[in-house]
Amino acid sequence: MLQLDLIQTVAFAGVVLFAGYGLRRLIRPLERFNIPAPVVGGLLISLITLIFHQYQITPFQFDTTLRDPLMIAFFTTIGLAASLSLLRVGGPQVLIFFLIATVIVICQNLLGIVLALPFGLNPLLGVICGSVTQTGGPATALAFGPVFEQAGVSAATTVAVAAAVFGIISGGLLGGPVGTFLIEKGRLRKVRQKGVEAPELAPEEIVEQALSRQASAQGKSEDQSSFVLLKSVVIILLAMWAGSWVSKWFASLNITLPAYIGAMFVAAIIRNFDDYTGLLGLDQKVIDDLGHVSLNLFLVIALMTLKLWEMAGLFLPMLIILLAQVILVAAVAIIPVFKLMGRDYEAAVMSAGYCGFALGTTANAMANMKAIVERYGRAPRAFLVVPMVGAFFIDFTNALIITVFLNIFR
Repeated sequence: MLQLDLIQTVAFAGVVLFAGYGLRRLIRPLERFNIPAPVVGGLLISLITLIFHQYQITPFQFDTTLRDPLMIAFFTTIGLAASLSLLRVGGPQVLIFFLIATVIVICQNLLGIVLALPFGLNPLLGVICGSVTQTGGPATALAFGPVFEQAGVSAATTVAVAAAVFGIISGGLLGGPVGTFLIEKGRLRKVRQKGVEAPELAPEEIVEQALSRQASAQGKSEDQSSFVLLKSVVIILLAMWAGSWVSKWFASLNITLPAYIGAMFVAAIIRNFDDYTGLLGLDQKVIDDLGHVSLNLFLVIALMTLKLWEMAGLFLPMLIILLAQVILVAAVAIIPVFKLMGRDYEAAVMSAGYCGFALGTTANAMANMKAIVERYGRAPRAFLVVPMVGAFFIDFTNALIITVFLNIFR
């Protein structure tokens, strides 16, 4: 058995992460469906562990001390991106799209619960196969898994990861056909839209332009860049520290929360305080980069320690619940999303994007929309609205909604 200490575990996770990137390049369907590299690498190790488990052998022993701090750090950066200024910049369509996504998060959980009960399963399993893994994706799945296990759902983490991967694949398959169906059925033609005519940007670039307060990277000296990095790390750590007090206070009220909720809440306050006063001068790009690093390492460490053999007996009910989630998202994308977002070409592109992040990740949403615009033409409004909601707002409200369901049905 290979026994790894804290540093060795993180180093091994780094190697596994880059192995995941390599496998994504070699196996094209992995890249086509936007399966994250840490998920590819981490699941590879857990599959190896599963094979050895059949022979009563434990090949790896990891020190997971840093797993939870990395997870909390990532969700702290999500809180630091929850700027109310973005809602104002994005206009009413961002708010409408955000409200639709939030309502459907509740519906995903209710649907999961209703379908879990006939199988005699814990209703919280339906929540896991609902917004925890579909809107939440792998990060939320792994963050909430241990909390659901403490609430009595056996193998919650393993089930959550399997459901999240199913969602990512489904979201990648569904978005393009939904967008194409709406465009062809409505005979929509690309017309110049009023309002934002921004280029199709990555989410973090949209935030950079929307806030219009960050200095150009080219204009920073090496010392300034180091200072900004140091300041960002310290602010994240302070938010995590203060957030731990918030979490302890909620625990004293007998309210079950994942470890990151307090830090994410404090981080959101810091973000909006800085938007109002400008005293901290937060650099969203640096914060996003730190969050990306934390997320990747957290995912790999968490996935490497999965016990896949715990899923035996849950395949059929999981499959039924997840297929129902796909049908729900398709219906929502075709009817309320398309109609409320304007019934035009841009709305059709947003519907394709919605399928991506409501069943997987924002990367899925972007890939779905890019596939549509490559065929039919640019959709600048869609490329502002969808990633702004999918990458920066829905994770925040989803976590709060999941927490409510968790405390009701625990």
